[in-house]
Amino acid sequence: MLKKRIIPCLDVKDGRTVKGTNFIDLKDAGDPVELAKKYVEQGADELVFLDITATIEGRKTFVRLVERIAEEINIPFTVGGGINSLKDAETVIRAGADKVSVNSAAVKNPGLISEIAADFGKQCTVVAIDTKYVDGVWQVFVNGGRIPTSINTLEWAITAEKLGAGEILLTSMNNDGVRNGFAIDITGDVSAVLNIPVIASGGAGKAEDFFDIFHNTKASAGLAAGIFHFGIMDIPDLKNFLRAKSIAVRTVNI
Repeated sequence: MLKKRIIPCLDVKDGRTVKGTNFIDLKDAGDPVELAKKYVEQGADELVFLDITATIEGRKTFVRLVERIAEEINIPFTVGGGINSLKDAETVIRAGADKVSVNSAAVKNPGLISEIAADFGKQCTVVAIDTKYVDGVWQVFVNGGRIPTSINTLEWAITAEKLGAGEILLTSMNNDGVRNGFAIDITGDVSAVLNIPVIASGGAGKAEDFFDIFHNTKASAGLAAGIFHFGIMDIPDLKNFLRAKSIAVRTVNI
């Protein structure tokens, strides 16, 4: 059995780590380089860096900051935000990213998924999906969750896999920052039909939330931000809790 992964997320704005609720009301959460180093020391399995305003501001990812983080860590590193072309993907991989995450650009140009997968491999190609439950349907949102689309979330996840995505980062906007648990329904639906890993994101508030998502869905990883940034929970304690609940996770050596 593949071991479940615990992944801290650095949502970055203006060079600082931030955390909001339902994608708004952003609060400063610290220096991204220092947080990255801390999470490696605590035993994080991977790290995700999302430049959350790059698309909105019409600019590229903060490449120098990506380089600084990559220099300090030795775990798989996913970078997203403002990646609109194969050249953008190459830039962040050269800066030290192991995987590239595309979101809004992939919705607008689905062929980008195939281009990145063809050049760098499916294992490097992550499709991030921001989804919100609206009028009884989970639908895809773009531009940092600001713009709704008419795209059904489950259908888009299936399409992304067919186009070459090697992993799906699924964030429930309804659950984001609320700390009442992950969205088990949509995560369960998506992870049940795909043959690639699904990272559950949005809503983690306590160790039990990770157990629930791993026990009740086929999600292969749980991503969280605020609970780690603000010291509500640390990774060693979380992994020990999950291991005691018979969830297979990697050992923390600290």
